[in-house]
Amino acid sequence: MTSPINKRIVAEATDWLGTPFRHQGSRKGVGCDCLGLVRGVWRAVYGCEPELPGAYAMDWNETAAGDPLIEAARRHCAEKPATDMRPGDLLLFRWKPRYAAKHAGILVSADRFIHAYDGNSVVVSPLVRQWRARIAGVFEFPETLQG
Repeated sequence: MTSPINKRIVAEATDWLGTPFRHQGSRKGVGCDCLGLVRGVWRAVYGCEPELPGAYAMDWNETAAGDPLIEAARRHCAEKPATDMRPGDLLLFRWKPRYAAKHAGILVSADRFIHAYDGNSVVVSPLVRQWRARIAGVFEFPETLQG
């Protein structure tokens, strides 16, 4: 069963479709990257910014210590097994096993997710085997914000 917050997350993410890719952007209809999409959806649903990421390079995960995207998701969302993912959940992906997670998307159905990537815009993509193999974490957005 999909919760009311998950329905709001999916509706807002869907409203971002077609937004052009812009590195470090987070404005609907103007430009965003994958992190900017998640930040913009969060702002629309919760009315605030989860946290400011600071400047980051396109290849930041290849030199970063730790796993900053996973760590940030754990600060704001509840981690869950991939077997329990449902529409409205945050998906984080890593390109290689030893690299930090670098890509984010929002699940919109059992087999589709919304994301932004370089050279395109915010799109819905099938969650095919190749994407599933790269899932680094699945996170549930909070029903309400604490504090």
